Amino acid sequence: MPEIWLNYGITDVVLDIRAENLEQKIDSDGTILEDSAINEKLNSLDLSKSIDLVVLHNSKSIQKIISSLFTLCEQKSLPFPNVLAEKKIMNQVRAGMPEGSSINEFDNNELSNSNLVFMGEMEFDGLFGYETISTRLIKKFGQDHMLSAYAKRKGNFPTPGQPTESLEEAKKFSNNFEIQGIEIVANSKGIVDFSIGHPSETLSLSKTLESFAIKDIEKQKSMIISTGKDSSNDTLSKSLSSLWNCSKAIRNDGLAILVAECKAGLGSDAIQQYIEGRFPLEKLQNPTHYIAGMEDLLFLTEIQKNFQIGLVSILPEFYAKKLNLITLSGIKDSMDYILKTQGARQKVAVVLDGARTLIR
Repeated sequence: MPEIWLNYGITDVVLDIRAENLEQKIDSDGTILEDSAINEKLNSLDLSKSIDLVVLHNSKSIQKIISSLFTLCEQKSLPFPNVLAEKKIMNQVRAGMPEGSSINEFDNNELSNSNLVFMGEMEFDGLFGYETISTRLIKKFGQDHMLSAYAKRKGNFPTPGQPTESLEEAKKFSNNFEIQGIEIVANSKGIVDFSIGHPSETLSLSKTLESFAIKDIEKQKSMIISTGKDSSNDTLSKSLSSLWNCSKAIRNDGLAILVAECKAGLGSDAIQQYIEGRFPLEKLQNPTHYIAGMEDLLFLTEIQKNFQIGLVSILPEFYAKKLNLITLSGIKDSMDYILKTQGARQKVAVVLDGARTLIR
């Protein structure tokens, strides 16, 4: 019996699946950068001047870059960068930082500071095509620009891995600020590449992501999807990106089971308001103002017309039922449900790194 480990929050859980039920196991590819190559690229940063390093989310690749930066500064007897992050992720980021280093809360009013270097790991995104530093910035600080980005979406279904007009909106927004970014492309094993420069330029790394992350397979009746890392399944909204990345490879009468802890809750104002009965779905087509997470609610309602979605998470069952999701208590329960509803011989495709794999 194959033993497959899937990420679930800060831990991994085991999927016990019989060999005859395993269609295929899908993971991200890419050649990992050696430490020497990472250090060589980081040397293009002017470490002699004050740097405010803003961590937009936590991941192993981000921790690796921070650690490498601190080592370089130590070797050159230069001051360490000031590390900043939102309050909700400060403890996670601090846990992966070198001993003796410190981190402070990022003040949203500091976006005009030219010392700012934003750091993020690129993934795919249903609205923008790619999640980049620019898209993270427009979501956090450009709510008035998000309505335009939403209006320029490619239809009502997610379009991960495609260049979009919405991405151009994010690029234009980040162009308003004299800032820098460290954009990272990684897989489950480590850093594949990264780029240093203005966030409107570093998003060109999307070509590198495409080169190793796209998988072409036959359409599947059953699929179990893990996001691949904690920061990609801390909320339902963030976790759904992994579902969008696999949606083109699921049959119209199929079943996709998303494994996502969602310890930080829904992560979407629009989904929250919908569950509470304060947001009618009709508003999703041509809204007069943007509410965070509208695109996820739109994509979810449209995709559910094609196939069923199951969810393994700690979200209240009430939330899942309101969203027409099948609630499953754990990984074993997921396999039991598939075999019970689709037959004992059903083949299942298992995606290990959904946030960084695009399946077609």
